[in-house]
Amino acid sequence: MRISLTAAWMLLAMYAAPALAERDPQSGAPLPPARRHKVDNPITDHFYIIGAYYRPSFKTSMRVDPSTATPGVSGTPLSAENDLGLPDKKNMGRVEFMFRMRERHKVRVDTFEANRSGDKVLTQDFVIGDETFPAGQLTHTELNWRQFAITYTYSIFHREHFELGTGLACYFLQVDMLNQTTGTREQVSAATPFPALPVDATWVISRRWSLNGHGAYLKVNHHDLGGWYADYHLDTQYRWNSNFVLGLGYTNIRTSISRVGGSFPGVVNVSMGGPEMFLRFSF
Repeated sequence: MRISLTAAWMLLAMYAAPALAERDPQSGAPLPPARRHKVDNPITDHFYIIGAYYRPSFKTSMRVDPSTATPGVSGTPLSAENDLGLPDKKNMGRVEFMFRMRERHKVRVDTFEANRSGDKVLTQDFVIGDETFPAGQLTHTELNWRQFAITYTYSIFHREHFELGTGLACYFLQVDMLNQTTGTREQVSAATPFPALPVDATWVISRRWSLNGHGAYLKVNHHDLGGWYADYHLDTQYRWNSNFVLGLGYTNIRTSISRVGGSFPGVVNVSMGGPEMFLRFSF
């Protein structure tokens, strides 16, 4: 019985000592373990939403082949900016948000549209799809790019000031092109989902500053489709307070695709990239 009472008193003392030390640090009892204060930064955020102003520069070269072309017959190679009069810069908006599940699992969603139009008098005959647009004609062109991406990453390295992850990205891309002049009209369209290999990294420099980057890449060579796609983003962020962040960054998208047959046969090379500034709400 005495042994049981002694053990009970010892257990009670063990549990009571930290509480006593917390109330009276001079009591001589062992101090309780220090509680770590959560520091708000991109590595500890569980959610964010970004609204960005984006001003990319465009460089687009393409060739749209006839859908019923005989061997050796193709469309005319052209520059969308130089030959068709599309603007080579544009003011745009971009939206992105992220959910963090536990510490190492993240899902990021981003979307934007790059819709351009222009008018130009053609300097030569152009074969675009199944139509021929003669020189000297004022031609109206619309080229619309719509992109939506969902990216899952698992943090291989997850430290207090550094995080690096990879996983799987799924992109949904739609491209529409319209050319029309007096008596002639040609419209082509392509839409496809595709996977890509992502990388996501964050370096927390201080309590308020961080460097962040993410990218994705795909290369494919399958039957009548070949090419590659690259999407990357870099930024620096300033933590204004616990929930609001100001950022400056650079986003670039490049792709080169060749396709035989389908709704958009031919070759497309696109480069769009430029600076952005954004406001981020997070918690």
